[in-house]
Formats: sequence, C-alpha cells, structure tokens
Amino acid sequence: MSSYWTNPMTDATGPIYELEITAVGPLVAEFTAEGIWVFFHEQAPEEVAEFALLHHAPPPRQPLAPGQTLTIGSERYCVTAVGPVANENIANLGHLVLKANGFAEAELPGDVCIEARPLPHPSIGLRLHVWAPTGEPS
Repeated sequence: MSSYWTNPMTDATGPIYELEITAVGPLVAEFTAEGIWVFFHEQAPEEVAEFALLHHAPPPRQPLAPGQTLTIGSERYCVTAVGPVANENIANLGHLVLKANGFAEAELPGDVCIEARPLPHPSIGLRLHVWAPTGEPS
C-alpha cells in the first residue's frame, strides 16, 4: 500500500478511485508497448481476460475528468480526456481503457486518456489511483 493512500470512505481528500491489479493477461505486454491498458473487474470472461488487467474495486466516488491526476504505483500522469461512456463503463463493469496518448479528446467513447509517457510494467498488486485536483498526493 502506498504511503499516501487514505480510506476514501472516511477521508474526503483521498483518491476518488482506486484499484489494485489482481491478474495480468498474457497479451497485456503487447498493449502496454502501445501505451494502452484495458482493465476489467475480476469476473471478466476468459477471452477478455487474455488482454486485460483484472482488478477488484468499487466504482469511483466521483466521475473521472480531465485535469485530475492518475497515479500508477509511483508514476503520476495528468488525465487529458475522458470519453462520454468511460465513467458509466467503470461504474457498471469495472471496465477502463487507459491510453497514454495525451489526446485532448478521446478517440473512442470509453477511453480515458492520460499524458503521453510510457506506462510502468504491469504487475499483480500494482495500484492505480485517481485524484481530484484538491486531493492529490504531495
């Protein structure tokens, strides 16, 4: 657990969304090389799990939006765009398509775009957090 993590149920300044990777599909490395991570809740069908990062997480406390900070382990990224169905997909399916492309507009309705930098190596136990501008880690 990272040193800045707080319980989002008791601390209003904590992350608005947090997930922990519980499984890494065999095709994830290819997607990572392209700057794309596809997340699904642990109950994802096997054919989806092959290219996905599985997790267990409750829905976000508030919608993801441009200008928020996303952290993956110790790496920080600015959220640059959120597609019109991305928040619905996260809330209902635990499905998040994260693209490190820096786009100001999402290419696909379910995309969440972050600044264009390499994604870290995905591994079981790695945590992703999304912080509202006033709740960012220092």
